[in-house]
Amino acid sequence: MDDALFKENERHATSDDRLFADIGSVELAHGGALPVTLAYQTWGENRGDNAVLVCHALSGDANACAWWDRLVGPGKAIDTDRFFVICANVLGSCRGSTGPSSLALDGQAYGSRFPRITIRDMSNSVVRLLSNLGIDQLFAATGGSMGGMQVLDLTQQFPVERAWITASTGRHSAMQIGFNEVGRQAIRRDAKFQGGDYYASDAPNDGLSVARMMGHLTFLSEASFNRKFGREMRGDQFEVESYLNYQGDKFGQRFDANSQIVLTRALDDFDFQPTRSLATEFLLTSFVSDWIYPTWQSLELRDQLSAWAKVRHIELGSPLGHDAFLLDDGDQAEVVNLFLAQS
Repeated sequence: MDDALFKENERHATSDDRLFADIGSVELAHGGALPVTLAYQTWGENRGDNAVLVCHALSGDANACAWWDRLVGPGKAIDTDRFFVICANVLGSCRGSTGPSSLALDGQAYGSRFPRITIRDMSNSVVRLLSNLGIDQLFAATGGSMGGMQVLDLTQQFPVERAWITASTGRHSAMQIGFNEVGRQAIRRDAKFQGGDYYASDAPNDGLSVARMMGHLTFLSEASFNRKFGREMRGDQFEVESYLNYQGDKFGQRFDANSQIVLTRALDDFDFQPTRSLATEFLLTSFVSDWIYPTWQSLELRDQLSAWAKVRHIELGSPLGHDAFLLDDGDQAEVVNLFLAQS
C-alpha cells in the first residue's frame, strides 16, 4: 500500500495566516455567557455583495483553502478571485478559537468548567464575527457534515442568499448519536482524562485515539475500505489496522479530547426546526456511498425546508463514503459551480 494513503489528511494543518477576533461575551443556549475569541481566515476582496462563509466539520480549522483545497481557491468552485471567503474555527474547538483548552480568567484552562455549547452558540459567534468584519449579508454559506448544521442554523438568523449543505443532516439519528457516545466514553474511560482537568499533566490521547479510529470507520464506505486495504499486510498488521492506528495516534497531536466531547455533544443535541420563511435558496448534496450521513437524511431535510424556502437536492455517485465531500473534486465541484453562478 502506498504511504501517501497515510498522508491524505495532512491538508488539515493549521495555517499561520490566522487572524483572531475578540467578539465579546456570547450568551449561551444552556445559560450563562462566555467571553469568546474566534480564529479565522479570509481570502479575496470584500466588495459588499460577494461574501461567502465556509463552515468546517468537527476536526477542521479556519484554513479552508487547505482542508477543502479541491473546492476553495483561485478559479475553483468557491473562487477566491470572485468571492470574499471567510472561514472561522468554531467555538469549542482547539484550533485557535475559545474552547476547553483555552485559559479562563483565572489563568487556568477551562477543562471540565467549559460550558455545554450548541450549534446555535457557534452560529451566534460567527454572526458577531461577520458584524465585526462589516458584513451584513452573505452571498453564500457552505459547509459539510457539522459545517452543514452550522449553515442551517445561520440561515435562521442572518441574511444568506444561497446555502449549500453537503453530507449533512438536520438532526442525528440514534445510530449517529451512538457512534459519538462510544467515542466520548473511550476518552472518559482513559485514566488520564481526570474528569477533563488533565492540562497540567498527560492528555488522554489513548482514549482520543480510539475515538478517532471509530470516526475513521464511518468516514469511508465499505467498498472504499476494501479497495484501499483489502487484506493486505504491513509487517505483522493488516493494512487497515496500521492505517487506523496511525490516524488515531496522529489525531492526538493536533486535537483536544475535551473539544472532541464538547463538539460531538453539540452535534447530537442539534435538532433543526425552521421558524420562518426564508429568502435563502438551498442546495443539498449527498453521496450514494455515505452510510453515516445517508441520502435519506438529506431528503428528510429537503422536505422539511420546502415549506419555508426554495430547496433542491442532488445525490452524487462518489464511492468514497462520507469523506467524499472533502475528497471529490469532480461532480460536486460542477454542481456547486452551477449553483453559485446562477443570477
